[in-house]
Amino acid sequence: MLRVLVADDHPLVRAGLRSTLELADGVELVGEVQTGDEAVRAASELRPDVVVMDIHMPGLNGIEATREIIGRRPDVRVLVLTMFDDDASVFAAMRAGARGYVLKGADQSEILRAVEAVGRGEAIFGPAIAQRVIEFMARPTTAPQPFPELTSREREVLELIAQGLSNAKIAERFVLSQKTVRNHVSNILTKLRVADRSQAIVQAREAGFGRT
Repeated sequence: MLRVLVADDHPLVRAGLRSTLELADGVELVGEVQTGDEAVRAASELRPDVVVMDIHMPGLNGIEATREIIGRRPDVRVLVLTMFDDDASVFAAMRAGARGYVLKGADQSEILRAVEAVGRGEAIFGPAIAQRVIEFMARPTTAPQPFPELTSREREVLELIAQGLSNAKIAERFVLSQKTVRNHVSNILTKLRVADRSQAIVQAREAGFGRT
C-alpha cells in the first residue's frame, strides 16, 4: 500500500486529490496539511511514502519543506504539484530533492500516475515541465548566474534593492503596485533564506548586484 500525504493550502485542491487517491487501488491517503511546517511534522509522524507538495503555502514554502523532509527522511519521495512552471521553481524543487513536478492543470488521472510513479522510485514530470527540462539541458553551457532560484523579475527587484531603492521607488521604476513589489521582496527573502532586507543587500552585493 502506497502511503500518501497531501500538503496544500487550497481546500478545493485537497478535496480533489482526496477523491482521486481514495478511489485508487493500492493507495492510502494518510493525511492532509495546509502549511510547509505542518508537512515537515506530518512526514515525520505519519511516515508517508510520497508527499504531494504545493510550493506556495503559509509559513515554510514547499521548496524549503521538501528540503527539510528529505534531509530528515531520505526515503520519502516528494511530488511537487503547483501552478508555477517557471525555470526557477522547477529547478529549485529538483535541487531540494523533489522526484516529480506536475502542474495543477493536469488531469486527476495524470496526477495519480505521477504519484504512483514517484512512489515506485521514478522521476516524473508533466509534459510541459519535461519539455522545459529538455530545453534547459540543451542550452549552451554558460557561467552560472547567482541566485538561480529567483525569477527574472525577482532578480531585477533584487538589483534595485542592492542599489538602495525603496519599495516605492522600485514600484515606480517597474510601473507596479507597491503591494506587488512587497510580494516580490518577500519571495526574495524567502528564497535567499535571509531574515530582512539588509541581509539580502549584503548577499546581493557580494554576488555583484547593485553596481551602477
